[in-house]
Amino acid sequence: MSTDKAEKDEKDGPEFRPYHHPAAGWGAAKSVTRFMAREGALPLDGPRAIMKMNHEKSGFDCPGCAWPDDTKGLHLDICENGIKHVTWEMTRKRVGREFFAAHSVTELAGWSDFDLENQGRLTEPMVYDPATDHYVPIGWQDAFELVGSALRALDDPNGAAFYTSGRLGNEATFLYQLMARELGTNNLPDCSNMCHEASGRAMQASLGTGKGTVDLKDWETADALFILGVNAASNAPRMLTALAEAYDRGAQIVHVNPLVEAAATRTIIPHDFKDMATFHATRTSTLNLQVRIGGDMALLRGIAKAVLERSVTEPRALDREFIDRHTTGFDEYRAVCEATPWEELERQSGLSRDDILGAARVYGEADRSIISWCLGLTQHEHGVDTVREIVNVLLLRGNLGREGAGPSPVRGHSNVQGNRTCGIDHRPGEEFLERLAEACGIDPPRAHGLDTVATIRAMHEGAVTVFVGMGGNFAMAAPDTPYTCAALEKCELTVQVSTKLNRSHLVHGRRALILPCLGRTEKDHQRKGVQSTSVEDSMSMVHLSVGMKRPASPHLLSEPAIVAGMARAALPDSATPWEWYVEDYDRIRDTMARALDGFEDFNRRVRLPLGFRIKQPARELVFRTPSGRAEFSGAPLPDVVPAAGTLALGTMRSHDQWNTTIYSDNDRYRGIKNLRTLVFMNRADMRERGIADMGPVDITSTAKDGSRRHLTGYLAVPYDIPRGCAAGYMPEMNVLCALGDYSTQSDQPIMKHVKVTIGPAA
Repeated sequence: MSTDKAEKDEKDGPEFRPYHHPAAGWGAAKSVTRFMAREGALPLDGPRAIMKMNHEKSGFDCPGCAWPDDTKGLHLDICENGIKHVTWEMTRKRVGREFFAAHSVTELAGWSDFDLENQGRLTEPMVYDPATDHYVPIGWQDAFELVGSALRALDDPNGAAFYTSGRLGNEATFLYQLMARELGTNNLPDCSNMCHEASGRAMQASLGTGKGTVDLKDWETADALFILGVNAASNAPRMLTALAEAYDRGAQIVHVNPLVEAAATRTIIPHDFKDMATFHATRTSTLNLQVRIGGDMALLRGIAKAVLERSVTEPRALDREFIDRHTTGFDEYRAVCEATPWEELERQSGLSRDDILGAARVYGEADRSIISWCLGLTQHEHGVDTVREIVNVLLLRGNLGREGAGPSPVRGHSNVQGNRTCGIDHRPGEEFLERLAEACGIDPPRAHGLDTVATIRAMHEGAVTVFVGMGGNFAMAAPDTPYTCAALEKCELTVQVSTKLNRSHLVHGRRALILPCLGRTEKDHQRKGVQSTSVEDSMSMVHLSVGMKRPASPHLLSEPAIVAGMARAALPDSATPWEWYVEDYDRIRDTMARALDGFEDFNRRVRLPLGFRIKQPARELVFRTPSGRAEFSGAPLPDVVPAAGTLALGTMRSHDQWNTTIYSDNDRYRGIKNLRTLVFMNRADMRERGIADMGPVDITSTAKDGSRRHLTGYLAVPYDIPRGCAAGYMPEMNVLCALGDYSTQSDQPIMKHVKVTIGPAA
């Protein structure tokens, strides 16, 4: 096992010390330096990557978050977690046939998730040998034939599922969905099913688009920014620059979160050398509201109610011209707001009426407002209703279709939005399928496929027997970890396309393949030369990414090449020119230009400075809804107040992790060292239960069906969090979220509102 300590002194025990320093700044610089030194990225690779990351034309896109690149030519458009993500990929450690010969799968299953990934980059394709319980080498063509034969042997193409992680570039994404649909299935589950599915469905219903309407220039001109359910300092750290600049120009910044995260206090932007030299911090908020878990919708409705009440004496509080010309359902929505008592809004939000009115005052006095949100709003039963409530609030004052205003979801993974745009959708629309059929000469299936939750259940029941994972760590990212792992183990074949070893390679089907691919930092050499790939950010900008580094192994293939190899083996008589596509990715883009709305003239426009923005009809006040207008919604307010004796627990990432990748057992911004098996609790809730500070506790969740799940021996950390609420880290706490506990609105796992009881350890 690895001897690395993951920035942890093994002689030290867990520690909690509240963090009072600015976000980013010297704390980030110190952490990055230590991390690069640990990974052997100093003095050459790390600094060189920093100078190439997020640079237009000649740079590679950060494989971390999907925050847009700077539009003003910034040369250090980087952040702490982005550098760590890139350094983790560029490690000089290698996992080859010698490693797998020395360690059985059973042995590796006992290793920590950190130690598995910390072994380094995978170097060649491997196949599981059940006779020895080891992975052994396999040639690429034999690996492709193993996949192809398994897919050809299916009685029904819906017996396969093709999962996508957000790291996949647009070109590989397009080929991947094309392969699945030519095979005859829409079983295309993806990480979006677990994070922003609610956002897409809500905005599609309200505005006729599944995406936000704002861009980075809007963030630079807004009078008010509302940031809901976002831990920006860890999940989208480059947002800190936008927040600091907004504060400096006098904008109001309202953060809404059960925890007051570091991004909601102050920051020192690392590329601001003067501020770094003088330790000058800039505030990143003008108001912090600690809403109870799940109470955001009540706050939003309270803001709307206040605006409507104000409009009785101040007609300009509403934009009646906008409402009359561009919306429908306003009168019904107003009646719902008027019928909702202030006492209920206070109870459900966990805020006082004065707090809600303070937020409403900020909104009402701003000419241009942006509302931004992340998983804190979506991973709930009522996630779709909450996002639609955001749109309701924006519509009241005409905050749509003009500069500095609109909805702005924060996608937390690079190109997760591009995946959906380029066809990863288990519920494709008829218009998309018709264009795909015409451009590619196939007859795609029309029936909806399986999303993530449905795929897990289908594997468990034996209906899906072939699982292909294109990136990610499915076993750990999904809910109900034991159930998910058992489902994977029931498959006939599991295929994982990966850069590093992870838990999903050890939880496998009867047959299993590990197919190693190039990372985004690496040069992609094909027959027509070094290739570029494209990605789409959170605000619909599409731009190119070009790797800079020699591949970790000469045996690695690019993601498009791996998809094409599997496709040809599965569809030997296919007329699709898979091999021709891989020779030159411009050819893929030419086909994408014919198949995808908004990608016309793709190859030319993607090479423009900063790339191009996919057209957003709703920004132009063109609404592709049944009514042809923006639609108000009047959903009932959900009851999110925990029952007596229970708590609402939300899972989240620590600062020193990226999705399921754990860089260390520290969480600097929350004051945690050497600990991940913890639960943050309100001190009064701890006293009520007889729990000591940092005392061991047992946690039990109760699912919708009454079943229970347990975690034992966790430590309780007293924290500034509303009473009745608790929080802890994923993926460890995913075990508490039952597979059946998913939203009936979005089919998303309810990972932000797990019903738990917590008591002193038995």
